[in-house]
Amino acid sequence: MPGGRLTQQERQQIALGLADGLAYAEIARRLDRPTSTITREVMRNGGPTAYRADLAHRATEHRAHRRRQAAPRGSEAPPQPHGRDAEALREYEETFTTVLMASGLTKMAARVLTCLFTTDAGSLAASELAQRLQVSPASISKAIAFLESQSLVRRERDERRRDRYVVDDELFYQATIASARSNDQLVETARQGVAILGPHSPAATRLENVARFLDFISESITRAAEQAREVLHTKPGTTSNDTARPSPDHG
Repeated sequence: MPGGRLTQQERQQIALGLADGLAYAEIARRLDRPTSTITREVMRNGGPTAYRADLAHRATEHRAHRRRQAAPRGSEAPPQPHGRDAEALREYEETFTTVLMASGLTKMAARVLTCLFTTDAGSLAASELAQRLQVSPASISKAIAFLESQSLVRRERDERRRDRYVVDDELFYQATIASARSNDQLVETARQGVAILGPHSPAATRLENVARFLDFISESITRAAEQAREVLHTKPGTTSNDTARPSPDHG
């Protein structure tokens, strides 16, 4: 696949693809680019309904110019732990943030979650998040409140009695279970409608089918989460083959 930044011509092709209703994956295939590149490009430049090639190209050039100005002359980026490439990490963080936004998170919530996931400790204080992301403490507080409501981060106190925000092994399990259970009230409400509409009416049948479908999905997700829970506790150095298929007798 070609590397480097998107050209203005490629951005025009992206805009045409969006206008034609093409999926990101199809646009990426036509440009011989990763789907994540197209997703990030569109999401950071107005989204699929407001994307404009000329504005996107100008914005990218402006961001590159600002980064060059921000870098102190004659200095190099501080060394990264584990031999990481600082530029590659920055690009990855942008990609991860964009994918999280595409899943429904706001930009700030996605940036905070990306920051926590790419920190080796898996936890940061609000002041550390604000400093890393160069935003106000109020922006961090609002994003954290939303992430906590979705069971995507948890809060704990450190030895200095500061709140620290944590992503750990159990959070994705807990978030998955909470998501499955969020269907319960919709299932119950749909079934209440069956009695009111008459059990043999087309509308009642539709609602009953919705309830059965969501019931099945919730039970399947919960069962799969229980079976796969051990994968979240895999230690570094364990091969992917060791954890790819959780034992079916768990849960």
